[in-house]
Amino acid sequence: MARLTPRALSIAAIVAAAGLLTPLSAAQAKAGFTPGAPGAGDPYFPDMGNGGYDARHYSLSLAYDAGTKAIDAEARISATATQNLSRFDLDLLGPLKVGKVKVDGHTAKFERTGAQELVITPPHGLRKGRSFTVDVTYSGVPQMINDKALGISGWIQTHDGAVALSQPFGSATWYPVNDSTADKATYDFTITVPKGLQVLANGEPAGTRTHGATTTFRWVDKQPTASELVMVAIGHFDVKDTRTPSGLRNITAVDPAAVKSATASDDFNRATADIIDWEQKLYGRYPFGSVGGIDVLAPAVGYSLETQGRPVYARRSAGAIPSAGLLAHELGHQWFGDAVTPAQWKHIWLNEGFATYSEWLYSEQHGGQTAQQLFDQAYDSPDTDWSGKVADPGRDHIFDDLTYTRAAMTIHQIRKAVGDKAFFQLIKAWPAAHRYGNATTAQFVSFTEHFTHEDLDKLFQAWVYSEGKPAL
Repeated sequence: MARLTPRALSIAAIVAAAGLLTPLSAAQAKAGFTPGAPGAGDPYFPDMGNGGYDARHYSLSLAYDAGTKAIDAEARISATATQNLSRFDLDLLGPLKVGKVKVDGHTAKFERTGAQELVITPPHGLRKGRSFTVDVTYSGVPQMINDKALGISGWIQTHDGAVALSQPFGSATWYPVNDSTADKATYDFTITVPKGLQVLANGEPAGTRTHGATTTFRWVDKQPTASELVMVAIGHFDVKDTRTPSGLRNITAVDPAAVKSATASDDFNRATADIIDWEQKLYGRYPFGSVGGIDVLAPAVGYSLETQGRPVYARRSAGAIPSAGLLAHELGHQWFGDAVTPAQWKHIWLNEGFATYSEWLYSEQHGGQTAQQLFDQAYDSPDTDWSGKVADPGRDHIFDDLTYTRAAMTIHQIRKAVGDKAFFQLIKAWPAAHRYGNATTAQFVSFTEHFTHEDLDKLFQAWVYSEGKPAL
């Protein structure tokens, strides 16, 4: 995520219907079937995610009503039980009304509890290792989240449609999900909108069909995707579907209300192509089936997000296309944060530090300030915040200077310590080794030391694990 403007400062009330949990039957208890945990264990967001199963694929079908702003939807989740399950949870936030739930085609009991739990009790226990499907039919007007510290996320109404920006926990505002960074899955989307509107999503387009007053768009995302990186955009767009000079498919979309230049759509597509091909030289093969971006007017938002394969640049008012530095940041995330995703939110510096350093490298290699000059400015600046630990910033500080600038400074110190040759090999090897998976700070430290054959314990202790301004 790129910090373009201050994020919102109030919390939206999100209230879900409460209910009583269905008790475990004596037969299930005797057979060793137990409920899945209602959280995935992330200390920053204990209610996010769920235990007892691994989500493998989401098939999301929804119809969007431009007049009422409501959706009428069905989600099919394919999953594998990781324990003998008597019941399990999905995350679902806000006022969406669940109509029915089926497990493997059979009607299942369900209840809404707490702020975000959809508790599902299948007709029979699910044995560990068994694959199963969950179908959830639901409807209503999705409600975005406005968190005091983390700002706006979720299903966000735009001037002519909607955009889903889900970091860190907004996906649950518009579909039932195991909302954990550690449970990646593949996706397909079937989205019906009034004729004349367009739909973009993660992955690649799989056809459109117009019937009467509506058009249905299909998108298929074949690479594992963390829920916080899932995106849908509905509105009027100028879409370009081209190839980069290296042959990578490049799908960009520009909201005409977001830009002032008549050539903005072509310029945005070309700039995206140039920067992603430059980053492939730095970071290795691009990890997804296509690249691109969406430039959209969304006055409630005002930030950009590294949604997988196709970042969203949401702006408050019309202007020029995103800057080269911003493009380098969000596209750099495709390796750092998207292909390799933090196992928990405290490791987010591995996302934002490398994305910020991508900006520094772009400047250095395109006639701007060097990375060392940018480091020196940050080190000497009275505005740099030296409080907190980069490796554990705290729940309310995952999008602060700590995980962006100080994290980029850490990466520069690694570069200085190991030398350019080893460093530029390292930043290709790390995302390749963990592609489509999750990683932690400890894994990165261990990988870096083994790969470079350097003892960097003091560096990491000073720059990652300790508070305060390190001495140079």
